Amino acid sequence: MENEDAVLSLAALAQPTRLQAFRTLVQHEPEGLPAGELARLLEVPQNTLSSHLAVLARADLVASERRSRSIVYRVNLAEFQKVALFLLQDCCGGKPEVCAPLVESLQPCCPPKRKERSRA
Repeated sequence: MENEDAVLSLAALAQPTRLQAFRTLVQHEPEGLPAGELARLLEVPQNTLSSHLAVLARADLVASERRSRSIVYRVNLAEFQKVALFLLQDCCGGKPEVCAPLVESLQPCCPPKRKERSRA
């Protein structure tokens, strides 16, 4: 990721309504949310939210998809992962013991279920 891309993403998230919209969409992955429902949850007028979502879309942090008569928004978790990794790529000057607490705190709240091995 280039510096300019990271700045664009971070700037898109550096506004309260956009940050709240992004976080709300993360909570609704992988289904996403219709624009009207997102506006209702955030208590923001639809036209205002539309402007905010456009900023997030230009930063490639959200994507929209038409489903019947609704436009459903979803976060681009892969792009957000790139931003987070960009910020941490030179973490702690190569001293893993300094980064260990940070890495541990980044563990997902819902780790994937492990497949149990069948006993033969």
